[in-house]
Amino acid sequence: MSSALDSFRRRWAAVMGESFRLPAFTPSTVAGFRGTILASRVHDVAISSVRDAPAFNTAKLPDVSAGKVRLWIVRQGAWALEERHGVTRTVRAGEFLLHRGALERFHSEPGANSLHIVMPAGALAAPTACGAASTPEIRMVAAHAEMVRTMSTTLGPAGLQAARDTLVELAGAVPRGAFDDVEPLLAPALAEAAKRLADSRLLDRELSAVTLAREFNVSVRTLQRAFARTGESVASYIRHRRLDRARRDVAAGTLTITEVAARWHFADGSHLTRAFKKRFGHAPSATLR
Repeated sequence: MSSALDSFRRRWAAVMGESFRLPAFTPSTVAGFRGTILASRVHDVAISSVRDAPAFNTAKLPDVSAGKVRLWIVRQGAWALEERHGVTRTVRAGEFLLHRGALERFHSEPGANSLHIVMPAGALAAPTACGAASTPEIRMVAAHAEMVRTMSTTLGPAGLQAARDTLVELAGAVPRGAFDDVEPLLAPALAEAAKRLADSRLLDRELSAVTLAREFNVSVRTLQRAFARTGESVASYIRHRRLDRARRDVAAGTLTITEVAARWHFADGSHLTRAFKKRFGHAPSATLR
């Protein structure tokens, strides 16, 4: 076994425990092990994020795989999951697979980038389902899972339980194609998913609470309530993020203030300067010093 994989196995076991044992990997996988795998456990739910990994090929999965439901969300590359009766399910970039039951083995393409959530089968009644990873339900479960993974060590017992319950609730909404938008537990997940989507569309002049609410099939009022729990409105979040990007452009020194204002949808250079001073306490010109 390579020292890199051996070290990773020890860290994984310390965090995940016996219920989420790693499978045996083929010699080629062991020899080429690298990339980044970030993982955390929230009670009986495991979350792992794979980035720029080698081609994974398992020899055989542990017997505990039979009692799990797995949600695979693939952003880059592809994963193939082989069931015990000769059925292979392939999940490609931009797709998800919610899988129930035992797996014989799995393998991936090199350079995979994906998110994996493993839950006990008894916690989720959802059947096996697959589809596009761009659905509101997948966006929400992915955003919540990544948020929980990064914050799990700072949450108290009540917070961990709420995070776990929300994750299971969101995963159950995936095959239904709908979630309960009045469930208070889901508000943080909705806000986080909307923020991530907004961050990817800051250059879009039409970005607003209306367009974001439409993407998640919720009312503007529901989205605004979710954001209110974070201490700011949708509009102020978008404005602040655009100002952050504008400050980066000003610091780079390749665009004029007028050009930066146009790029981030401020009326003109004077408008950007006023907003800049209000947020950062100084004029854009001071950023260049």
